[in-house]
Amino acid sequence: MLLSINNLSISFGKAKNPVKVVHGISFDVAENEIVGIVGESGSGKSVTSLAIMGLLPKKTTHIKGEIHFNKSNLTALTISEKRKLRGKEIAMIFQEPMSALNPSLKCGFQVAEMLENHTTLAAKEIKKEVILLFEKVKLPNPLEIFERYPHQISGGQMQRVMIAMAIACKPKLLIADEPTTALDVTVQKEIIALLKELQAETKMGLLFISHDLSLVSEIADRVVVMYQGNIVENDTREQIFKHPKNDYTKALLASRPTLGERLDKLPTIAAIADKSFKPRVVSSQERGIRHKKLYTSVPILSVQNVEKTYYSKAGIFGKKTTFKAVNDVSFEAYEGETVGLVGESGCGKSTLGKVILQLDKATAGKILYRGKDLSKLTASETRTLRKEIQLIFQDPFSSLNPRLTIGEALIEPMLVHKIGNNKSDRKKRAENLLIRVGLDASYFNRYPHQLSGGQRQRVGIARTIAMEPKLIVCDESVSALDISVQAQVLNLLNELKENFGFTYIFISHDLAVVKYMADQLLVMNAGKFEETGDADEIYAQPRTEYTKRLIDAIPKGI
Repeated sequence: MLLSINNLSISFGKAKNPVKVVHGISFDVAENEIVGIVGESGSGKSVTSLAIMGLLPKKTTHIKGEIHFNKSNLTALTISEKRKLRGKEIAMIFQEPMSALNPSLKCGFQVAEMLENHTTLAAKEIKKEVILLFEKVKLPNPLEIFERYPHQISGGQMQRVMIAMAIACKPKLLIADEPTTALDVTVQKEIIALLKELQAETKMGLLFISHDLSLVSEIADRVVVMYQGNIVENDTREQIFKHPKNDYTKALLASRPTLGERLDKLPTIAAIADKSFKPRVVSSQERGIRHKKLYTSVPILSVQNVEKTYYSKAGIFGKKTTFKAVNDVSFEAYEGETVGLVGESGCGKSTLGKVILQLDKATAGKILYRGKDLSKLTASETRTLRKEIQLIFQDPFSSLNPRLTIGEALIEPMLVHKIGNNKSDRKKRAENLLIRVGLDASYFNRYPHQLSGGQRQRVGIARTIAMEPKLIVCDESVSALDISVQAQVLNLLNELKENFGFTYIFISHDLAVVKYMADQLLVMNAGKFEETGDADEIYAQPRTEYTKRLIDAIPKGI
């Protein structure tokens, strides 16, 4: 057996009173086998993977049990022995590429460093190998990306750089922790095919951690289901997805948004468990009546022939080059509407979101919010506008201040915009917000590093909702969430839209989620709109080859 975990328990905190997060779990990964680990955010999936890698903080972590890799007990190895294994024998693709990559080093150098440490290749050969790796993971312009810093490429491209780094030395065991979270569906399909190809070529074992159940069902040989630090089910892929035994597994599978019928509300695990969920399908007639009322009102946002061009220059005497990230796009958004914006990584979705938010100025065109041209607002008017137009960030870790507790992070914008009567009132509001996004009041005094990726994303959503805005740009706002919490948050966003008339610009590479959320759909490709119209109509009958390719790439599951 390549990897064997026996009765593993993990606790954090002081030795006298540690908090146990993983409770005596056991599972194996064989050579040339793909094992999927699924479960809710905070179930212990990522902590288990970090324990295998030996990356948990030594002073505050207490590990019991055994982790055997090729008959060596990893928990008994010294730091230098672990370092020799990491990267060469065992590699990991991390969940958040923006925080995993060094912002001060070029992308090519960071991948080359792995080859320098674990191979005897010469410098020229290493560069050639890195370029080949970038081509393998489908990065556009590999030579250019070799010289770029992480902040100069998109989130999906950063994830691909991470994957190139992890597979550089052809490890025997590859741990992939949400490896496709930041990737659009077409690249996700290519990356999954690449991981399978590498596995077949090198016979490596793959531990695939994901909240995307459809994706796991397409790649895994066996599936381990975790809940609250325990393994509740461990069986073959077919058994788990077609004949689940555990109630939690059944509820987890039922929480997935489907491309078929549109439900009024998505089922959540809690609602399925207490049998309170009663599915209600929204008919096309009901949707049509709502849209007729919606689209006869005055638009809250009007984007008119907007362009965003970036200029770059190589050195002092280098030739200036231009890149048009957004190219002459126009659309309108109405109060209470959700506008879905989809497309591949690097197509200009996030750039358009930043231009609407005035975080980046448009090169040409107009953006009117309630009839006002946003480019002509004064500094004080722009500050006031920040309360009405909010953003839910893509990367929850870098958007939260690591020195502020979760409670302080929620209260800070309330103080800036004078929301709440006093300190006690603001604390109560913050605690209620945490409950609304599926956390509880105990998170108020925690720090971002003490939360999982999905939990941090929920805090980001709570902080945005605290402002009671009118227009919210959701940039991959549920990409870091597990399937059950994703259902809870999507229901919450729809509930808030109904109650407060919120308008969403919903940017995502997850087309199943966008179809569930969107009224109007904008399909973007290379800075332009390929197709626009009613979301259900576009999914049912896509007009362009590009849109067809995006829909075909959605994981369908077993």
